[in-house]
Amino acid sequence: MFVIKQATTADIPLINKLAWNVFPETYKNILSHEQIEYMMDWMYSIENLHKQMEEEGHIYYIAYEECEAAGYVSIRQEDTDLFHLEKIYVIPYYQKYHLGKQLFQQAIKGIKEIHPAPCRMELNVNRNNPALGFYEHMGMKKVREGDFPIGNGYYMNDYIMGLDI
Repeated sequence: MFVIKQATTADIPLINKLAWNVFPETYKNILSHEQIEYMMDWMYSIENLHKQMEEEGHIYYIAYEECEAAGYVSIRQEDTDLFHLEKIYVIPYYQKYHLGKQLFQQAIKGIKEIHPAPCRMELNVNRNNPALGFYEHMGMKKVREGDFPIGNGYYMNDYIMGLDI
């Protein structure tokens, strides 16, 4: 049984640790080692996690199995009726326990707490990410694609998927 709690800035070291356990594993067959390292610093350094939570409005939720952190999700409001599912990752060991679905549902619940009226949730997902099927199973649709420069000559080659909630 998983328990999902909203993270605070005190949880930033834990989010960083979780990211190092799951992000490189997720992208090892998709991105170069150098790009993974760059993106880890860009998205998951302690400083950048503070900036996300304190300045950019990212709301993180961490899932726990007993006392062990098993995954996380984050959302951010982009516009009045538009939210972005920024990150959703599950430690590989827990991926077979439907935790991704619970984190996805938590993202929707978190959005509805902020914005009870109908709105839209979008996410960017690498075009080669095996999780595409998961997002489609959760009701998301591919709405567009793009190649987004992230610095250092690297790009995120993504589908943007959307779900009306």
